[in-house]
Amino acid sequence: MSDRLFIFDTTLRDGEQVPGCQLNTIEKIQVARQLEALGVDVIEAGFPVSSPGDFNSVIEISKAVTWPTICALTRAVERDIDVAAEALQYAKRKRIHTGIGTSDSHIKYKFNSNREEIIERAVAAVKYARRYVEDVEFYAEDAGRTDNEYLARVVEAVIRAGATVVNIPDTTGYCLPAEYGEKIKYLVEHVDNIDRAIISTHCHNDLGMATANTISGVLNGARQVEVTINGIGERAGNTSLEEVAMILKCHNNIPIETNINTTKIYPTSRMVSSLMNMPVQPNKAIVGKNAFAHSSGIHQDGVLKNVQTYEIINPRDVGIDDNAIVLTARSGRAALRNRLDSLGVTLSQEKLDQVYEEFLRLADKKKEINDDDVLVLAGAERSLNHRIKLDYLQVTSGVGVQSVASIGLNISGEKFEDCASGNGPVDAAIKALKKIINRQMTLKEFTIQAISKGSDDVGKVHMQVEYDNHNYYGFGANTDIIAASVEAYIDCINKFK
Repeated sequence: MSDRLFIFDTTLRDGEQVPGCQLNTIEKIQVARQLEALGVDVIEAGFPVSSPGDFNSVIEISKAVTWPTICALTRAVERDIDVAAEALQYAKRKRIHTGIGTSDSHIKYKFNSNREEIIERAVAAVKYARRYVEDVEFYAEDAGRTDNEYLARVVEAVIRAGATVVNIPDTTGYCLPAEYGEKIKYLVEHVDNIDRAIISTHCHNDLGMATANTISGVLNGARQVEVTINGIGERAGNTSLEEVAMILKCHNNIPIETNINTTKIYPTSRMVSSLMNMPVQPNKAIVGKNAFAHSSGIHQDGVLKNVQTYEIINPRDVGIDDNAIVLTARSGRAALRNRLDSLGVTLSQEKLDQVYEEFLRLADKKKEINDDDVLVLAGAERSLNHRIKLDYLQVTSGVGVQSVASIGLNISGEKFEDCASGNGPVDAAIKALKKIINRQMTLKEFTIQAISKGSDDVGKVHMQVEYDNHNYYGFGANTDIIAASVEAYIDCINKFK
Protein backbone atom coordinates (compact mmCIF):
# COMPACT_ATOMS: atom_id res chain seq x y z
CA MET A 1 0.00 0.00 0.00
CA SER A 2 1.36 3.43 -0.98
CA ASP A 3 1.94 6.31 1.41
CA ARG A 4 0.26 9.65 0.66
CA LEU A 5 2.44 12.69 0.07
CA PHE A 6 0.71 16.06 0.50
CA ILE A 7 1.61 18.80 -2.00
CA PHE A 8 1.80 22.28 -0.44
CA ASP A 9 2.08 24.90 -3.19
CA THR A 10 3.57 28.27 -2.27
CA THR A 11 3.70 29.82 -5.77
CA LEU A 12 1.37 32.60 -4.64
CA ARG A 13 3.41 33.38 -1.52
CA ASP A 14 7.09 32.41 -1.73
CA GLY A 15 7.03 32.33 -5.53
CA GLU A 16 5.52 35.79 -5.78
CA GLN A 17 8.40 37.28 -3.79
CA VAL A 18 10.49 37.32 -6.98
CA PRO A 19 11.00 40.97 -8.07
CA GLY A 20 8.69 41.80 -10.96
CA CYS A 21 6.47 38.74 -10.50
CA GLN A 22 3.68 40.33 -8.45
CA LEU A 23 0.14 39.38 -9.45
CA ASN A 24 -3.11 41.22 -8.89
CA THR A 25 -5.97 39.50 -7.08
CA ILE A 26 -7.77 38.43 -10.27
CA GLU A 27 -4.58 36.79 -11.56
CA LYS A 28 -4.00 35.06 -8.22
CA ILE A 29 -7.50 33.59 -8.33
CA GLN A 30 -6.81 32.32 -11.85
CA VAL A 31 -3.64 30.58 -10.65
CA ALA A 32 -5.35 29.22 -7.52
CA ARG A 33 -8.11 27.63 -9.58
CA GLN A 34 -5.52 26.06 -11.86
CA LEU A 35 -3.66 24.70 -8.82
CA GLU A 36 -6.93 23.19 -7.62
CA ALA A 37 -7.38 21.50 -11.03
CA LEU A 38 -3.77 20.31 -10.83
CA GLY A 39 -4.58 18.56 -7.55
CA VAL A 40 -2.47 20.38 -4.94
CA ASP A 41 -3.54 19.73 -1.35
CA VAL A 42 -2.59 23.07 0.22
CA ILE A 43 -2.38 26.53 -1.37
CA GLU A 44 -0.34 29.07 0.58
CA ALA A 45 -2.27 32.12 -0.57
CA GLY A 46 -0.20 34.89 1.01
CA PHE A 47 1.17 36.70 4.04
CA PRO A 48 -1.93 38.71 5.07
CA VAL A 49 -0.33 41.13 7.51
CA SER A 50 2.29 42.20 4.94
CA SER A 51 -0.05 44.31 2.79
CA PRO A 52 -3.72 45.05 2.08
CA GLY A 53 -3.24 43.35 -1.29
CA ASP A 54 -2.08 40.11 0.28
CA PHE A 55 -4.89 40.25 2.82
CA ASN A 56 -7.52 40.71 0.12
CA SER A 57 -5.99 37.98 -2.05
CA VAL A 58 -6.24 35.42 0.76
CA ILE A 59 -9.91 36.35 1.24
CA GLU A 60 -10.77 36.08 -2.46
CA ILE A 61 -8.81 32.87 -3.04
CA SER A 62 -10.60 31.36 -0.02
CA LYS A 63 -13.90 32.11 -1.76
CA ALA A 64 -12.77 30.92 -5.19
CA VAL A 65 -11.52 27.38 -4.51
CA THR A 66 -13.32 24.46 -2.93
CA TRP A 67 -11.33 21.52 -1.68
CA PRO A 68 -7.64 22.53 -1.17
CA THR A 69 -6.65 23.82 2.26
CA ILE A 70 -5.96 27.57 2.15
CA CYS A 71 -2.92 28.55 4.19
CA ALA A 72 -1.83 31.99 5.42
CA LEU A 73 1.71 32.76 6.58
CA THR A 74 2.54 34.62 9.79
CA ARG A 75 5.45 35.33 12.06
CA ALA A 76 5.29 34.22 15.69
CA VAL A 77 3.46 37.46 16.45
CA GLU A 78 -0.10 37.68 17.77
CA ARG A 79 -1.01 40.57 15.43
CA ASP A 80 0.09 38.51 12.40
CA ILE A 81 -2.02 35.57 13.56
CA ASP A 82 -5.08 37.76 14.20
CA VAL A 83 -4.89 39.18 10.67
CA ALA A 84 -4.32 35.74 9.11
CA ALA A 85 -7.36 34.33 10.89
CA GLU A 86 -9.50 37.21 9.63
CA ALA A 87 -8.25 36.71 6.06
CA LEU A 88 -9.08 32.99 6.22
CA GLN A 89 -12.67 33.51 7.37
CA TYR A 90 -14.18 32.24 4.09
CA ALA A 91 -11.88 29.25 3.56
CA LYS A 92 -13.59 25.85 3.58
CA ARG A 93 -10.38 24.32 4.96
CA LYS A 94 -8.01 26.73 6.68
CA ARG A 95 -4.47 26.61 8.05
CA ILE A 96 -2.28 29.15 9.82
CA HIS A 97 1.44 28.78 9.10
CA THR A 98 3.43 30.38 11.89
CA GLY A 99 7.02 30.04 13.04
CA ILE A 100 10.35 31.49 14.03
CA GLY A 101 14.06 31.09 13.27
CA THR A 102 15.80 28.29 15.18
CA SER A 103 19.42 28.37 14.01
CA ASP A 104 22.01 29.91 16.31
CA SER A 105 22.61 32.56 13.64
CA HIS A 106 18.95 33.62 13.63
CA ILE A 107 18.62 33.41 17.41
CA LYS A 108 21.66 35.61 18.01
CA TYR A 109 21.61 38.10 15.14
CA LYS A 110 17.95 38.26 14.08
CA PHE A 111 16.24 37.98 17.46
CA ASN A 112 19.01 38.86 19.94
CA SER A 113 17.61 36.03 22.04
CA ASN A 114 18.47 32.58 23.39
CA ARG A 115 17.35 29.02 22.71
CA GLU A 116 14.93 28.72 25.62
CA GLU A 117 13.16 31.97 24.82
CA ILE A 118 12.76 30.92 21.16
CA ILE A 119 11.04 27.69 22.25
CA GLU A 120 8.72 29.72 24.50
CA ARG A 121 7.83 32.07 21.63
CA ALA A 122 7.27 29.12 19.26
CA VAL A 123 4.94 27.37 21.69
CA ALA A 124 3.04 30.59 22.42
CA ALA A 125 2.49 31.25 18.70
CA VAL A 126 1.17 27.76 18.04
CA LYS A 127 -1.17 27.89 21.04
CA TYR A 128 -2.44 31.31 19.95
CA ALA A 129 -3.07 30.11 16.38
CA ARG A 130 -4.95 27.07 17.68
CA ARG A 131 -7.47 29.47 19.19
CA TYR A 132 -8.55 30.25 15.60
CA VAL A 133 -7.98 27.04 13.61
CA GLU A 134 -7.46 23.34 14.22
CA ASP A 135 -4.81 23.03 11.50
CA VAL A 136 -1.62 24.86 12.50
CA GLU A 137 1.70 24.46 10.73
CA PHE A 138 4.92 25.53 12.45
CA TYR A 139 8.05 26.47 10.50
CA ALA A 140 11.51 26.32 12.10
CA GLU A 141 13.19 28.89 9.87
CA ASP A 142 16.77 28.02 8.92
CA ALA A 143 16.29 24.47 10.22
CA GLY A 144 18.89 23.39 7.67
CA ARG A 145 21.57 25.10 9.80
CA THR A 146 19.97 24.24 13.16
CA ASP A 147 21.66 21.43 15.11
CA ASN A 148 19.46 18.36 15.21
CA GLU A 149 19.23 17.96 18.98
CA TYR A 150 17.89 21.46 19.54
CA LEU A 151 15.63 21.22 16.49
CA ALA A 152 14.09 18.03 17.94
CA ARG A 153 13.35 19.89 21.21
CA VAL A 154 11.59 22.68 19.28
CA VAL A 155 9.57 20.24 17.17
CA GLU A 156 8.47 18.21 20.19
CA ALA A 157 7.40 21.36 22.03
CA VAL A 158 5.32 22.81 19.19
CA ILE A 159 3.58 19.47 18.53
CA ARG A 160 2.71 19.30 22.22
CA ALA A 161 1.33 22.85 21.87
CA GLY A 162 -0.96 21.77 19.01
CA ALA A 163 0.98 21.94 15.73
CA THR A 164 -0.41 19.51 13.15
CA VAL A 165 2.42 20.02 10.63
CA VAL A 166 6.07 20.84 11.32
CA ASN A 167 7.99 22.47 8.50
CA ILE A 168 11.77 21.88 8.34
CA PRO A 169 13.02 24.55 5.91
CA ASP A 170 16.44 24.55 4.32
CA THR A 171 16.03 28.31 4.14
CA THR A 172 19.40 29.08 2.57
CA GLY A 173 19.67 26.00 0.35
CA TYR A 174 22.81 24.98 2.25
CA CYS A 175 22.21 21.31 3.08
CA LEU A 176 23.50 18.36 1.10
CA PRO A 177 20.82 15.76 0.26
CA ALA A 178 22.25 13.14 2.63
CA GLU A 179 22.55 15.74 5.39
CA TYR A 180 18.97 16.95 4.96
CA GLY A 181 17.64 13.39 4.82
CA GLU A 182 19.48 12.57 8.05
CA LYS A 183 17.91 15.62 9.70
CA ILE A 184 14.41 14.36 8.87
CA LYS A 185 15.34 10.83 9.98
CA TYR A 186 16.70 12.17 13.29
CA LEU A 187 13.38 13.90 14.00
CA VAL A 188 11.40 10.75 13.16
CA GLU A 189 13.54 8.73 15.57
CA HIS A 190 14.02 11.22 18.41
CA VAL A 191 10.80 13.25 18.72
CA ASP A 192 8.49 11.23 20.98
CA ASN A 193 5.24 12.72 19.67
CA ILE A 194 6.23 12.95 15.99
CA ASP A 195 3.39 10.57 15.07
CA ARG A 196 0.94 13.36 15.96
CA ALA A 197 2.15 15.65 13.17
CA ILE A 198 3.21 15.60 9.52
CA ILE A 199 6.81 16.51 8.74
CA SER A 200 7.12 18.97 5.85
CA THR A 201 10.05 19.93 3.63
CA HIS A 202 10.69 23.45 2.33
CA CYS A 203 13.93 23.55 0.36
CA HIS A 204 15.54 26.44 -1.48
CA ASN A 205 17.71 26.06 -4.55
CA ASP A 206 20.72 28.29 -3.81
CA LEU A 207 23.16 25.45 -4.56
CA GLY A 208 20.89 23.66 -7.04
CA MET A 209 19.88 20.92 -4.58
CA ALA A 210 16.29 21.85 -3.67
CA THR A 211 14.62 18.92 -5.41
CA ALA A 212 17.30 16.43 -4.35
CA ASN A 213 16.99 17.58 -0.72
CA THR A 214 13.19 17.37 -0.88
CA ILE A 215 13.21 13.82 -2.23
CA SER A 216 15.78 12.84 0.40
CA GLY A 217 13.47 14.26 3.06
CA VAL A 218 10.51 12.30 1.68
CA LEU A 219 12.49 9.05 1.62
CA ASN A 220 13.32 9.60 5.28
CA GLY A 221 9.80 10.27 6.53
CA ALA A 222 8.53 13.68 5.40
CA ARG A 223 4.97 13.47 4.07
CA GLN A 224 4.41 17.04 2.91
CA VAL A 225 6.53 18.95 0.38
CA GLU A 226 6.44 22.72 -0.08
CA VAL A 227 6.96 23.56 -3.73
CA THR A 228 6.32 26.13 -6.47
CA ILE A 229 5.40 25.93 -10.14
CA ASN A 230 8.54 26.17 -12.31
CA GLY A 231 10.60 26.27 -9.11
CA ILE A 232 10.18 30.05 -8.81
CA GLY A 233 10.94 31.81 -5.55
CA GLU A 234 13.35 34.12 -3.79
CA ARG A 235 16.97 34.15 -4.94
CA ALA A 236 17.57 30.89 -6.87
CA GLY A 237 14.04 29.63 -6.25
CA ASN A 238 12.26 26.81 -4.46
CA THR A 239 11.71 23.12 -5.03
CA SER A 240 9.88 22.58 -8.32
CA LEU A 241 6.43 20.96 -8.02
CA GLU A 242 6.68 19.34 -11.43
CA GLU A 243 10.05 17.75 -10.66
CA VAL A 244 8.88 16.15 -7.41
CA ALA A 245 5.63 14.90 -8.98
CA MET A 246 7.36 13.32 -11.97
CA ILE A 247 10.20 11.80 -9.94
CA LEU A 248 7.64 9.90 -7.88
CA LYS A 249 5.63 8.97 -10.98
CA CYS A 250 8.70 7.66 -12.84
CA HIS A 251 10.20 5.72 -9.93
CA ASN A 252 7.66 2.98 -9.37
CA ASN A 253 9.86 1.48 -6.66
CA ILE A 254 9.05 4.43 -4.37
CA PRO A 255 5.67 3.51 -2.80
CA ILE A 256 4.55 7.13 -2.36
CA GLU A 257 1.67 8.75 -4.23
CA THR A 258 0.48 12.32 -4.75
CA ASN A 259 -2.88 13.70 -5.83
CA ILE A 260 -1.30 15.58 -8.76
CA ASN A 261 -2.94 15.24 -12.17
CA THR A 262 0.33 15.35 -14.10
CA THR A 263 -1.39 16.10 -17.42
CA LYS A 264 -2.14 19.57 -15.99
CA ILE A 265 1.54 20.33 -15.29
CA TYR A 266 2.48 21.95 -18.59
CA PRO A 267 -0.62 24.19 -18.85
CA THR A 268 -0.07 25.31 -15.26
CA SER A 269 3.59 26.03 -15.95
CA ARG A 270 2.73 28.16 -18.99
CA MET A 271 0.02 30.06 -17.12
CA VAL A 272 2.35 30.96 -14.23
CA SER A 273 5.16 31.91 -16.62
CA SER A 274 2.83 34.16 -18.62
CA LEU A 275 1.06 35.87 -15.71
CA MET A 276 4.29 36.48 -13.81
CA ASN A 277 6.28 37.49 -16.91
CA MET A 278 8.85 34.93 -15.75
CA PRO A 279 10.29 32.97 -18.71
CA VAL A 280 10.99 29.26 -18.17
CA GLN A 281 14.58 28.42 -19.05
CA PRO A 282 14.64 26.22 -22.17
CA ASN A 283 16.53 23.39 -20.44
CA LYS A 284 14.27 23.39 -17.36
CA ALA A 285 13.39 19.83 -16.38
CA ILE A 286 9.85 18.67 -17.29
CA VAL A 287 8.48 22.00 -18.59
CA GLY A 288 11.34 23.66 -20.52
CA LYS A 289 10.81 23.91 -24.28
CA ASN A 290 13.86 21.68 -24.82
CA ALA A 291 12.83 19.07 -22.23
CA PHE A 292 11.59 16.74 -25.01
CA ALA A 293 13.74 18.07 -27.87
CA HIS A 294 16.50 15.98 -29.45
CA SER A 295 19.12 17.69 -31.62
CA SER A 296 21.92 15.14 -31.49
CA GLY A 297 21.87 12.80 -34.49
CA ILE A 298 22.56 9.80 -32.25
CA HIS A 299 19.67 10.79 -29.96
CA GLN A 300 17.33 11.38 -32.88
CA ASP A 301 18.15 7.97 -34.32
CA GLY A 302 17.56 6.29 -30.95
CA VAL A 303 14.24 8.07 -30.34
CA LEU A 304 12.98 7.22 -33.80
CA LYS A 305 13.73 3.54 -33.17
CA ASN A 306 12.26 3.53 -29.66
CA VAL A 307 11.21 6.71 -27.81
CA GLN A 308 12.24 5.20 -24.45
CA THR A 309 15.88 5.13 -25.61
CA TYR A 310 16.28 8.75 -24.51
CA GLU A 311 12.91 9.69 -22.97
CA ILE A 312 11.81 8.43 -19.56
CA ILE A 313 8.67 10.59 -19.61
CA ASN A 314 5.88 10.55 -22.17
CA PRO A 315 5.28 14.23 -23.05
CA ARG A 316 1.52 13.62 -22.85
CA ASP A 317 1.94 12.62 -19.18
CA VAL A 318 2.75 16.26 -18.37
CA GLY A 319 0.20 17.77 -20.77
CA ILE A 320 2.38 18.29 -23.84
CA ASP A 321 0.70 17.18 -27.06
CA ASP A 322 3.40 16.42 -29.61
CA ASN A 323 0.73 16.50 -32.32
CA ALA A 324 -0.40 20.03 -31.53
CA ILE A 325 -2.49 22.03 -34.01
CA VAL A 326 -0.29 24.49 -35.94
CA LEU A 327 -1.65 28.04 -35.76
CA THR A 328 -1.38 30.25 -38.85
CA ALA A 329 -3.28 33.18 -40.41
CA ARG A 330 -5.78 30.63 -41.73
CA SER A 331 -6.67 29.32 -38.25
CA GLY A 332 -10.08 30.13 -36.83
CA ARG A 333 -11.30 31.09 -33.37
CA ALA A 334 -11.91 27.44 -32.48
CA ALA A 335 -8.24 26.57 -33.06
CA LEU A 336 -7.12 29.58 -31.03
CA ARG A 337 -9.49 28.71 -28.18
CA ASN A 338 -8.24 25.10 -28.24
CA ARG A 339 -4.64 26.24 -27.90
CA LEU A 340 -5.51 28.68 -25.12
CA ASP A 341 -7.39 25.94 -23.26
CA SER A 342 -4.39 23.61 -23.58
CA LEU A 343 -2.23 26.36 -22.06
CA GLY A 344 -4.59 26.83 -19.11
CA VAL A 345 -6.03 30.18 -20.28
CA THR A 346 -9.81 30.69 -20.27
CA LEU A 347 -11.25 33.80 -21.95
CA SER A 348 -14.79 35.05 -22.33
CA GLN A 349 -16.17 35.20 -25.90
CA GLU A 350 -15.73 38.99 -25.96
CA LYS A 351 -12.10 38.78 -24.85
CA LEU A 352 -11.43 35.88 -27.21
CA ASP A 353 -12.69 38.03 -30.09
CA GLN A 354 -10.29 40.82 -29.07
CA VAL A 355 -7.35 38.44 -28.80
CA TYR A 356 -8.30 36.82 -32.11
CA GLU A 357 -8.08 40.17 -33.93
CA GLU A 358 -4.57 40.67 -32.51
CA PHE A 359 -3.78 37.07 -33.43
CA LEU A 360 -4.70 37.68 -37.09
CA ARG A 361 -2.53 40.80 -37.25
CA LEU A 362 0.43 38.86 -35.81
CA ALA A 363 -0.25 35.84 -38.04
CA ASP A 364 0.01 38.07 -41.10
CA LYS A 365 3.58 38.91 -40.02
CA LYS A 366 4.67 35.39 -39.04
CA LYS A 367 4.59 32.01 -40.76
CA GLU A 368 3.57 30.16 -37.62
CA ILE A 369 2.27 31.18 -34.20
CA ASN A 370 3.83 29.35 -31.23
CA ASP A 371 2.66 28.89 -27.64
CA ASP A 372 4.63 31.87 -26.35
CA ASP A 373 3.04 34.11 -29.00
CA VAL A 374 -0.43 32.95 -27.91
CA LEU A 375 0.35 33.63 -24.24
CA VAL A 376 1.71 37.08 -25.10
CA LEU A 377 -1.49 37.87 -26.99
CA ALA A 378 -3.65 36.66 -24.09
CA GLY A 379 -1.52 38.68 -21.69
CA ALA A 380 -1.73 41.77 -23.88
CA GLU A 381 -5.50 41.72 -23.39
CA ARG A 382 -4.93 42.48 -19.71
CA SER A 383 -3.47 45.89 -20.65
CA LEU A 384 -6.62 47.09 -22.43
CA ASN A 385 -7.76 49.00 -19.32
CA HIS A 386 -4.46 50.81 -18.79
CA ARG A 387 -4.79 54.55 -18.29
CA ILE A 388 -1.86 55.25 -20.64
CA LYS A 389 -1.78 53.53 -24.04
CA LEU A 390 0.52 53.72 -27.04
CA ASP A 391 -1.34 55.36 -29.94
CA TYR A 392 1.43 55.31 -32.55
CA LEU A 393 5.22 55.18 -32.83
CA GLN A 394 7.34 56.23 -35.79
CA VAL A 395 11.13 55.93 -35.72
CA THR A 396 13.77 57.01 -38.23
CA SER A 397 17.12 55.30 -37.81
CA GLY A 398 20.11 54.15 -39.80
CA VAL A 399 23.88 54.14 -40.16
CA GLY A 400 25.39 57.63 -40.14
CA VAL A 401 22.15 59.38 -39.16
CA GLN A 402 20.75 60.36 -35.80
CA SER A 403 17.76 58.33 -34.63
CA VAL A 404 14.53 60.32 -34.30
CA ALA A 405 11.24 59.08 -32.84
CA SER A 406 7.72 60.50 -32.92
CA ILE A 407 5.22 59.10 -30.45
CA GLY A 408 1.54 59.46 -29.71
CA LEU A 409 -0.06 58.50 -26.40
CA ASN A 410 -3.66 58.14 -25.31
CA ILE A 411 -3.87 59.19 -21.65
CA SER A 412 -7.33 58.62 -20.23
CA GLY A 413 -8.86 59.41 -23.64
CA GLU A 414 -6.78 62.56 -24.31
CA LYS A 415 -4.21 62.54 -27.15
CA PHE A 416 -0.59 63.67 -26.67
CA GLU A 417 2.27 63.78 -29.19
CA ASP A 418 5.99 64.58 -29.04
CA CYS A 419 9.30 63.68 -30.67
CA ALA A 420 12.95 63.34 -29.67
CA SER A 421 16.35 62.25 -30.97
CA GLY A 422 18.55 59.77 -29.26
CA ASN A 423 21.48 57.40 -29.29
CA GLY A 424 19.67 54.69 -31.23
CA PRO A 425 15.98 54.08 -31.97
CA VAL A 426 15.02 52.74 -28.53
CA ASP A 427 16.71 55.64 -26.74
CA ALA A 428 14.95 58.13 -29.05
CA ALA A 429 11.55 56.50 -28.53
CA ILE A 430 11.87 56.46 -24.73
CA LYS A 431 13.07 60.08 -24.66
CA ALA A 432 10.00 61.10 -26.67
CA LEU A 433 7.82 59.16 -24.25
CA LYS A 434 9.44 60.85 -21.23
CA LYS A 435 8.82 64.29 -22.73
CA ILE A 436 5.10 63.59 -22.54
CA ILE A 437 5.25 61.84 -19.16
CA ASN A 438 7.11 64.63 -17.43
CA ARG A 439 8.32 62.82 -14.31
CA GLN A 440 11.73 62.00 -12.87
CA MET A 441 12.08 58.36 -13.91
CA THR A 442 15.24 56.25 -14.14
CA LEU A 443 15.59 53.11 -16.25
CA LYS A 444 17.27 50.56 -13.97
CA GLU A 445 17.02 47.34 -15.98
CA PHE A 446 16.33 46.53 -19.64
CA THR A 447 16.20 42.93 -20.86
CA ILE A 448 15.30 41.72 -24.34
CA GLN A 449 14.36 38.11 -24.99
CA ALA A 450 13.57 36.58 -28.37
CA ILE A 451 10.93 33.87 -28.04
CA SER A 452 12.62 31.77 -30.74
CA LYS A 453 15.17 32.16 -33.52
CA GLY A 454 13.05 33.57 -36.38
CA SER A 455 13.71 37.13 -37.58
CA ASP A 456 9.92 37.65 -37.74
CA ASP A 457 9.33 36.47 -34.20
CA VAL A 458 7.90 38.30 -31.21
CA GLY A 459 10.44 39.83 -28.86
CA LYS A 460 9.80 40.22 -25.14
CA VAL A 461 11.12 43.20 -23.19
CA HIS A 462 11.32 43.32 -19.38
CA MET A 463 12.02 46.69 -17.75
CA GLN A 464 12.57 48.07 -14.28
CA VAL A 465 11.97 51.80 -13.79
CA GLU A 466 12.66 53.74 -10.60
CA TYR A 467 10.21 56.49 -9.69
CA ASP A 468 9.77 58.26 -6.36
CA ASN A 469 12.19 55.79 -4.67
CA HIS A 470 10.12 52.80 -5.78
CA ASN A 471 10.93 50.21 -8.45
CA TYR A 472 8.28 49.28 -11.01
CA TYR A 473 8.44 46.36 -13.41
CA GLY A 474 6.99 46.36 -16.92
CA PHE A 475 6.61 43.98 -19.82
CA GLY A 476 6.12 44.44 -23.56
CA ALA A 477 5.96 42.10 -26.53
CA ASN A 478 5.93 42.89 -30.23
CA THR A 479 7.50 41.80 -33.51
CA ASP A 480 9.02 45.32 -33.45
CA ILE A 481 11.49 45.36 -30.55
CA ILE A 482 11.41 49.18 -30.39
CA ALA A 483 7.63 49.11 -29.93
CA ALA A 484 8.01 46.32 -27.35
CA SER A 485 10.47 48.50 -25.42
CA VAL A 486 8.09 51.45 -25.38
CA GLU A 487 5.19 49.20 -24.34
CA ALA A 488 7.27 47.86 -21.45
CA TYR A 489 8.11 51.39 -20.30
CA ILE A 490 4.41 52.37 -20.49
CA ASP A 491 3.54 49.23 -18.52
CA CYS A 492 5.86 50.48 -15.74
CA ILE A 493 4.32 53.95 -15.77
CA ASN A 494 0.80 52.56 -15.52
CA LYS A 495 1.82 50.97 -12.22
CA PHE A 496 3.09 54.21 -10.63
CA LYS A 497 1.36 54.98 -7.33
